[in-house]
Amino acid sequence: MEKEILEHGLNINRRRFLTSLGMGIGGAALGSLLVPDLFGSKNAEEAIATGLPHFAPKAKRIIYLFQNGAPSQLDLFDYKPKLHEMFGQDLPASVRQGQRLTGMTADQSKFPLAGTFFKFDQYGEHKAWISELLPHTSRIVNDLCIVKSLYTEAINHDPALTFFQTGAQIGNRPSMGAWLSYGLGSENKNLPAFCVLLSKGKGNGQGVYSKLWTNGFLDSVHQGVQFSNGENPVLYLNNPEGMDKAERRKMLDQLAALNNEVYDEAGDPEIKAKVQQYEMAYRMQTAVPEVTDLSKEPESIVKLYGADCLVPGTYAANCLLARKLSENGVRFVQIYHQGWDGHNNLPKELAGQCLDTDQASAALVTDLKQRGLLDETLVIWGGEFGRTNYCQGTLTKDNYGRDHHPRCFTIWMAGGGIKPGVYGETDEFGYNIISNPVHVHDFQATALHLMGLDHERLVYKHLGRRYRLTDVAGKVVTDLIA
Repeated sequence: MEKEILEHGLNINRRRFLTSLGMGIGGAALGSLLVPDLFGSKNAEEAIATGLPHFAPKAKRIIYLFQNGAPSQLDLFDYKPKLHEMFGQDLPASVRQGQRLTGMTADQSKFPLAGTFFKFDQYGEHKAWISELLPHTSRIVNDLCIVKSLYTEAINHDPALTFFQTGAQIGNRPSMGAWLSYGLGSENKNLPAFCVLLSKGKGNGQGVYSKLWTNGFLDSVHQGVQFSNGENPVLYLNNPEGMDKAERRKMLDQLAALNNEVYDEAGDPEIKAKVQQYEMAYRMQTAVPEVTDLSKEPESIVKLYGADCLVPGTYAANCLLARKLSENGVRFVQIYHQGWDGHNNLPKELAGQCLDTDQASAALVTDLKQRGLLDETLVIWGGEFGRTNYCQGTLTKDNYGRDHHPRCFTIWMAGGGIKPGVYGETDEFGYNIISNPVHVHDFQATALHLMGLDHERLVYKHLGRRYRLTDVAGKVVTDLIA
């Protein structure tokens, strides 16, 4: 009987199912996605059979506020008075240590040091240094884990951004959200496990592209669903003109029957994935309009996030929507906010970016906390690398720019089992890490760990190799975990 249930529900034979199961968690994850009730029992034996999560999670969901273009850590979090003392002097060669530089620093024989124009103060129990540009963030600092010692090998935007999102500097690998969808599935059968929201500031922008939320070689049901800021939040979700819900249901049933016939002949699991996508779209027709309606939010919430939260497509609106998606069971919500690429005119552009994002970022943490959701939701804020301590171009008293700096930069995290405080330290020039380095793969391993997943066991076999988000590296930074 058990075999008949498997073959009827999954349309795969016993040998294929056991082969997938032997790869790690692939078979179990696929089974739970295609037949939600297959592993619905809560008894211990069936929990062990699925293997997911690997251990008790501290977080159920992630909201990732990706600041695309690389915010300047030296102007926001990593206060370095030494740069003021040596204003305009060259960075000592002993500090630079021959690091390769981007081709965007025109004169690579001079590196005039530039201290920040902005005032810093210490806030909270851990006396964290926060720039005057982030007044709202400074008020939630006791909830934040500020990591000053992130580093990466990538030195340009595309590979660095792709590395953070997929664990590799080249494309076509599954994104973090896709891995979580594959590993844990969705909490809400009427909404995707992985949603993507885009916004853009007035600063110098770097592009984002669908390879950042791709499913890669995983089944296509794990790809991120992009929400738009237009009249239809999810494109092509509504029924075509002249077709009602009953007709759509009949069409989907007939299409599924045809696909099942082809699947019986070909055995390609992607056919089943497509059927699941059609069914998800059908269920989303009811769920999406309700969850994306921000007009019913009380005035107190609008005031918390700022008036822009009612303007579709703004960062504030996306933060509020991220909260609603998360509280409705979306496993991973990814926000990309463009405009942080401060090669020139950095003080003005940075101030504008902070004005667009500071209040809403802090509001999201506050909102989750007052709803009792912060403990089970991991919020992440940060970009793909940092900014140099030396000026790019001509340094004046009124202006400066900063080039890319992968050797050290800052992100913050909140909720979801993270330990508040300040972690890691850079040298007095803000150029090298001097304690507690955290590599991108370490960051990814730690995020997965908080979700109850062992990054070394979350694997998928593709073209003869076992792949994972952290590739062949990464370690969980236990000091960051409460």
